[in-house]
Amino acid sequence: MPELLYPLDSSKRFTDQKFVGHNRWHPDIPAAVTVRPGDEFRVHVREWFDGAIHNDDSADDVRNAPLSSVHCLSGPFAVEGAEPGDLLIVDILDIGPVPQEDSGPLAGQGWGYTGIFATDNGGGFLTEHFPDAYKAIWDFSGHTTTSRHIPGVKFTGIMHPGLMGTAPSADLLSTWNAREAALIATDPERVPPLALPPEPRDAILGSLTGPEFDRVAAEAARTAPPRENGGNQDIKNLTRGSRVFYPVFVDGAKLSVGDLHFSQGDGEITFCGAIEMGGFIDLRVDVIKNGMQLYGVTENAVFLPGNEGPVYSEWLAFSGTSVTLDGEQRYLDSQLAFERACLHAIDYLTNFGYSREQAYLLLGAAPIEGRFSGVVDIPNSCATVYIPTAIFDFPIAPTASGPVRIDPGIGAPRTAR
Repeated sequence: MPELLYPLDSSKRFTDQKFVGHNRWHPDIPAAVTVRPGDEFRVHVREWFDGAIHNDDSADDVRNAPLSSVHCLSGPFAVEGAEPGDLLIVDILDIGPVPQEDSGPLAGQGWGYTGIFATDNGGGFLTEHFPDAYKAIWDFSGHTTTSRHIPGVKFTGIMHPGLMGTAPSADLLSTWNAREAALIATDPERVPPLALPPEPRDAILGSLTGPEFDRVAAEAARTAPPRENGGNQDIKNLTRGSRVFYPVFVDGAKLSVGDLHFSQGDGEITFCGAIEMGGFIDLRVDVIKNGMQLYGVTENAVFLPGNEGPVYSEWLAFSGTSVTLDGEQRYLDSQLAFERACLHAIDYLTNFGYSREQAYLLLGAAPIEGRFSGVVDIPNSCATVYIPTAIFDFPIAPTASGPVRIDPGIGAPRTAR
């Protein structure tokens, strides 16, 4: 096992640990640990809400989830010799839930969760259709999972970090804040908002204190979106065996990681659409000097996907085009096409007895494949959603005998806005 360089105590809050991580991006957040090129090391990672979501049959915690406090990131890790213009190589050697624990109060201790966020607390990809908060709890058994809130399914998780990236430079941070502020200004009262500006409230900035903490908290970027440094990309295929090449913008690179997922469908469409958990990740780092210029990778990570995960051979796929539910034609709107494909899949699954919310939660959590299948044939883009048939305990392909009706169980807990 690689040396544990970043331990977390499950009995303590994120801010009470030996190493205090961070939940904002800023170049002046000090490195917590320094490593050398070629080092292999283990990192403990706290679930993104630091225990605010509970293993119960209520969605009140999702409805009231404190978005200003996320994400709980482990790091930063300074890599000796890394300089702006380099590429940081990060190999994901292993990943899993909280080690040596099979039950406990924190996500990752034998269980995880998926949430549909209420529209006025973050929303999700289909928030216009699902405005209220819902939750599903998933129980882990080895690498497989089941849910009392979505019966009739069982699948193997593709475990991965939803969020990993390097620190931005001061200039890059300024660019982020300026362009996102300009977007917010186009519709400042929108719910959910168009972007999240810097928010000092609930900021966690490693070892910073006093006036320096106040300055950085006022400038630091929120971790919710992916950006040029990687960040919250939510790519389910960044699993064991992945090699990621991150642009380096500051001395030491200052790598951070968090938001571990037991499983996720492409798109993480409910916003809290993965199966969220705390756990561990084993990494190896190296540096390609001047790599950004050598390969023209000046922004956004390049990666070799992992070679592990469930192997499915049969899928039921749903397609959508860029026509609204009201029949309005849009021009090559791939986002709309993907939305319509998701809605077709959700509506189809209700024929078997699931509620629309159970189906939506399932698409966020299970290893579905989402694809932009046609983007050139005016005026309609075509997007597709592939659902592996083997995750169900019953047949889901259409037959002459009609759909099997299952017992939907207690359903997904709901809390209204």
